[in-house]
Amino acid sequence: EHLLAAWAGAHPEAPIGKQQVVLTVPASFDAVARELTREAALQAGLPENFVLLEEPQAAFYAWLADQSKSWRKLVKQGDVVAICDVGGGTIDLTLISVTQEEGELVLQRLAVGNHILVGGDNMDLALAQLAQTRFAEKGVELDAWQSVALWHACRIAKETLLAPDGPVKCPVTVLGRGRRLVGGTVSVELTRDEVVAALTDGFFPPGPLDARPARRAVSGFRELGLPFEADPAITRHLAHFLKQQTNVRPTRLLFNGGVFKSEFFQRRVLEAVAGWYEVGASSLELAHNQDFDLAVARGAAYYGRAKREGGIRIRGGASRSYYVGIETAGPAIPGVVRPLRQLCVVPRGLEEGSEIDIPGDTIGLITGEAAEFRFFSSLSRKDPPGGVVTKWTEEEIQETSPLVATLPAAADGENDYVPVRFHVRLTELGVLELWCVSTVSKDRWKLEFSVREEG
Repeated sequence: EHLLAAWAGAHPEAPIGKQQVVLTVPASFDAVARELTREAALQAGLPENFVLLEEPQAAFYAWLADQSKSWRKLVKQGDVVAICDVGGGTIDLTLISVTQEEGELVLQRLAVGNHILVGGDNMDLALAQLAQTRFAEKGVELDAWQSVALWHACRIAKETLLAPDGPVKCPVTVLGRGRRLVGGTVSVELTRDEVVAALTDGFFPPGPLDARPARRAVSGFRELGLPFEADPAITRHLAHFLKQQTNVRPTRLLFNGGVFKSEFFQRRVLEAVAGWYEVGASSLELAHNQDFDLAVARGAAYYGRAKREGGIRIRGGASRSYYVGIETAGPAIPGVVRPLRQLCVVPRGLEEGSEIDIPGDTIGLITGEAAEFRFFSSLSRKDPPGGVVTKWTEEEIQETSPLVATLPAAADGENDYVPVRFHVRLTELGVLELWCVSTVSKDRWKLEFSVREEG
């Protein structure tokens, strides 16, 4: 709402409702997160025809805008560009392939990573811990208010020290606490060398391609909240993402996000990937966007123009495979919940505008009463439509928020379940329509949610 008010004040002659609006989201957002974003944007007043664009793709579009027509000389057929976007709070990973059709280069999004809550904020907290130790050595114990101020001061120190022309050392200062309103200040110094060492070793450690992020819990009890990662190592998360891709290896790297303003971190990632695939680090680097702060916004504007006037666009389709949870039939056993099997209804890569009949056995559909419909998705599996999965890990397939609905009762209304087959339509607007088509009557029921991912 603040953005819309600012627009109205700056451009009263051009109402936002008449503009083409591109809103960027993390590539790792699943269908539910995208739909919630869409609903919030509409409630705030954005026009109904606005589109969502994945942020790593926006960064790539910014690179295309920077290179103009020369981008075709910088990548070639067969290249796979890994976009590593690390901002304040998340790691966003995407692979884009370069292929050729009728003599023209074509861009295709191959894969996106999971939603990983690690970023620059974690680094600031790590430096705050280091600075707090220094304060303790001086006999200064910081209270909660000062600790928050220390976090912000460490972010400023990090950006100052890691700038290309940054100083060798930088003071970290917070206000003192005393009986007076202003109790003076307390300060310690951090050097560039110790900051680089602490952050590169902690967040960009070397390791093999088959390294996996640590999954550890320090207690059987945990506060409810965001699913923060236990392992802050960005290189391990990147290795795990790349290892999951079958017969795909990156040939070029494009960086984005505030973390990669530091060339120290870019170099560490380049060295890691070069080591994994035994290539030269210099051959991997793709000239990065000039301004990491504005790259996503500029890329979104470039995409909007390409969509309206024509131009190169990244082909996408569904970035995930989607499944419905089917309760298995069997005798009731006290204390035992009947297991689910997963039926694939949207294969990864299904293009928007597609319609498919899902092959397989008929399925019983509950109508006339409230029922919970469970949906699942996977970034890594490539099951065909109608493929049935009976065993899986939480890493392979994740459950999205279930849909609770009461579907109109069938015409006969006599049976608890109506035998149906599935028909799927992925609309041009990125909405998944799951049609449940009765096999014994002309009845049809529709369930839908958004899987929009512009490209």
